[in-house]
Amino acid sequence: MGFHTFDVDRAANLDDPGRYRFCSREELLSLLDPDSTMVVADLGSGTGFYTDDVAPYVDICYAVDVQSEMHDLYRENGLPETVETVTADVSDLPFDDDALDAAFSTMTYHEYASDESLAELARVLRPGGRLVTVDWSADGEGNDGPPREERFSLGDAVSALADAGFTVARAETRRETFVCVARRGE
Repeated sequence: MGFHTFDVDRAANLDDPGRYRFCSREELLSLLDPDSTMVVADLGSGTGFYTDDVAPYVDICYAVDVQSEMHDLYRENGLPETVETVTADVSDLPFDDDALDAAFSTMTYHEYASDESLAELARVLRPGGRLVTVDWSADGEGNDGPPREERFSLGDAVSALADAGFTVARAETRRETFVCVARRGE
């Protein structure tokens, strides 16, 4: 039920360090718990703001975005050695079954949330693989991020993940966002 993709003409906003007030580098790394053997995907990577934070700690970090223009902007800034760009919709990822140890999305779940996308994530994540989601909450104040009607509540996200075969290990709501950490079932 995703609503839109981020306007590439506003892509410079994706590199604003002020984004860390919604999810810091340290928090993302803590939630993801990466190690040097992992293969992970950043879902809706945009210009690579959060991809760059994870890339030094993993073997491969796929920067997945549906807009090739975002990858062009990312390349202009320089891709880390461990990053590979992938132009694809989350509902149709070009990965083998069980190919990923983890995936994460920061402020993009509302753009791809659908039964098809979550089923695809369950397919490409290995059993026990971690999915970290930090997104704008429908219960938020609405002062930042997309319009409230384009957002999901934490409860809706948790239910959708459970329906797709994930077990939620952590779920919390904040002022504007929610955090959800789930694992693919065995």
